[in-house]
Amino acid sequence: MPLPLPRPDVVDVRIAVASLVAGITLWSLGLHMQMDRPLGYGWTLVPLFAMAGLELLRRTAPQTALVCGTLALIADQFTPGNLATVVMFTDLVYAAVLYGTPAAARRIPITTGLITVAMTIGFLAWFREAEALLVGAVTALVSFAPATTGVLVRSHREAAEMARLRAEQTALLAEMDRTQAVTAERARMARELHDMVAGHLSAIAIHSTAALSLDDPRTTRDALTVIRENSVEGLAEMRRLIGILRDSSGDLEPAAAPTLDGLGSLVESARANGLDVTLDDTRAPDAETPPAPVGLAAYRIVQESLTNALKHAAPGPVTVTLTQPRGALCVLVTSPYGDTPGPRAPGSGAGLVGMQERAALLGGTFAAGPEADPEADPDGPAGKVWRVAARLPVDPADQEVTE
Repeated sequence: MPLPLPRPDVVDVRIAVASLVAGITLWSLGLHMQMDRPLGYGWTLVPLFAMAGLELLRRTAPQTALVCGTLALIADQFTPGNLATVVMFTDLVYAAVLYGTPAAARRIPITTGLITVAMTIGFLAWFREAEALLVGAVTALVSFAPATTGVLVRSHREAAEMARLRAEQTALLAEMDRTQAVTAERARMARELHDMVAGHLSAIAIHSTAALSLDDPRTTRDALTVIRENSVEGLAEMRRLIGILRDSSGDLEPAAAPTLDGLGSLVESARANGLDVTLDDTRAPDAETPPAPVGLAAYRIVQESLTNALKHAAPGPVTVTLTQPRGALCVLVTSPYGDTPGPRAPGSGAGLVGMQERAALLGGTFAAGPEADPEADPDGPAGKVWRVAARLPVDPADQEVTE
């Protein structure tokens, strides 16, 4: 079953109708272009109607219309001729370049140029008069000129389309960058919120559970004291974070961000919450001060490790070790691993994810998990410790910070 022909464009229909009306008007007035032709004046209408019908295909089948239009133009040369027929042929050449395939757009201007040169040389050799150059000029106006015009218009359209596509791609990339920036900022604020508040809330949950489970006024009073201290500290941290969110100055980090100098206070707070914590800072006194992002990341990793030890560690000593070999700051936190007696706070696993993200953002490494205790008695039961280790590059050139 043959495929149905595509419907002609409305503009093509208007061009065909207007050209046909103009051609019939010229024919009715007796205006023609040539003399002494084999066919009579009435035959002029045949190529005129054929060319008008081909105008309907100028956009849907431009190359077919051009081939058939060339035959109609040749047939018109055997009649007195009609100007409308020639003008419609020039439009078919233009449309074949503009709406045809890229190969046709490259081939048609070359072909029409060669035809123009051949016609000029041929008629010049035949007539041997300078007036023969006019034939070449007319041929160029009918074929080569509309072909080159179509090339120029097509080039401008393709350039405009490429510019539009580039603009859309640029807008899409900008939107992707904005989305990634928002996502990264939300993740950063989520880490800050978790690291600042989780420790205090965990201590409050554990001590409040102990106060409810033990009917001892002294224990209850001590638990309430710890709860109050953690509540006040957590509220202060929350207010500081809210201040950062409300700040419109564009600073990504607070002016008073925690540093390694605050680890002593952090350890003391952990001891007040019931942990047996030891801070072992083996860095050389003349060691280079880590950059602020590295110091903040190390502080938060220690803070979250102590929070996890408070919630999940078995009774026993917790050790925080800081070393600074060449080009890196290393953080190691070990805590007893095993069943935890008494009340404990639930965990979500967000702390480990946050610590790993902090190390990755600085181009460092992070590892956490249980391992055999190297200090356990070899003759006794094999003990395990939970080990958190992070290596953070100190040299900014080694850091791959993701904005």
